[in-house]
Amino acid sequence: MRLDKYLKVSRLIKRRTVANEACDAGKVTVNGKIARASYDVKEGDVLEITLGARSVKVRVTTVREVVRKEEAATMYEAVV
Repeated sequence: MRLDKYLKVSRLIKRRTVANEACDAGKVTVNGKIARASYDVKEGDVLEITLGARSVKVRVTTVREVVRKEEAATMYEAVV
């Protein structure tokens, strides 16, 4: 699944266009490297998203095309 779509489906970012813009601006890294929106997300990848003063670091646990709002948080786990 594309990185921008994963960020939207997992609800880490609300809209896919915002996710795409964040990737283009270099605010999203995958495994320590700046990633483009077209990056193919795999289980085990570590994503770091910086929006404003907030920074979130998560590990991908599952990649699913469709997920309910209540189950979206099961697609990733926080990394300290």
